Amino acid sequence: MTAALSVVQSVEAGAGAAAVNSAADAPGHIEAHDITVDFESEGRRQRVLQAINLSVPKGSFVSIIGPSGCGKSSLLKVLAGLIAPTEGRVLVDGIAPQQAAKRRRIGLVFQDPILLPWKNAVENAAFLLMTADDTIGKTEAFARAAAMLRLVGLEGAERKNPSQLSGGMRQRVAIARALALDPQVLLMDEPFGALDAITREEMSHCLLDIWQRTGKTIVLVTHSIEEAVFLSREVHVMGGAPAQIIETVPVLLAQPRGAQSLTDPAFKSAQQRLRTLLIESHQRRPA
Repeated sequence: MTAALSVVQSVEAGAGAAAVNSAADAPGHIEAHDITVDFESEGRRQRVLQAINLSVPKGSFVSIIGPSGCGKSSLLKVLAGLIAPTEGRVLVDGIAPQQAAKRRRIGLVFQDPILLPWKNAVENAAFLLMTADDTIGKTEAFARAAAMLRLVGLEGAERKNPSQLSGGMRQRVAIARALALDPQVLLMDEPFGALDAITREEMSHCLLDIWQRTGKTIVLVTHSIEEAVFLSREVHVMGGAPAQIIETVPVLLAQPRGAQSLTDPAFKSAQQRLRTLLIESHQRRPA
């Protein structure tokens, strides 16, 4: 059995409906306790996050929404271990996020796919894995990267350079690059924000399929209410200055989700609640 096949089987075998359906009852895979973040600017301290508490069950898909500039990306970077909180503590799988990242338990996807233009798709998808673990040889890394490209629907595009790929395809390479690490947690910061509406919808369906097949814990930052409702089990709404989680809205849509979900009363109910909260949050922001 090849290493790549083993990865795909381990990714899919432990996932399935059972893993997804039991997520709500599982203990927190990501735990944030009283997170406060201050930034220094020109000798002045500015508080951007205030006493945030968050628990994300293992295998769940949650989204974070809020007004632009309220601190959503900062919170995600705290969860990833890229920003140290001024106060509070974060645990990912029971350890500090910096340790979890070193053990390849965290994968990150940003709005800009940041692909190396001189490398083709499979080389880009293998790059982080080869950088993070020098015990993995080129053959194994490329085989795993190719398997993840197939998982995200890019079979046949392995040898194409970024300039030969559409925006949606480049973002799929970025997701494959994160998945090649075989992380337990996938943190995504507005990954589809630069895409057109139809491509964004296609990518949402792709991401939902990946989550259902892998059972990974996913935290998505997005500005799209519809995207958050369609993908998530619950949506955390941020607001205020400094930002806090002002409400967590459960999404009671049945699985599997598809086009029919958009007309489900549960979709409309969650959508309306989130819209109301965002309007209130914008009205409370300082001028």
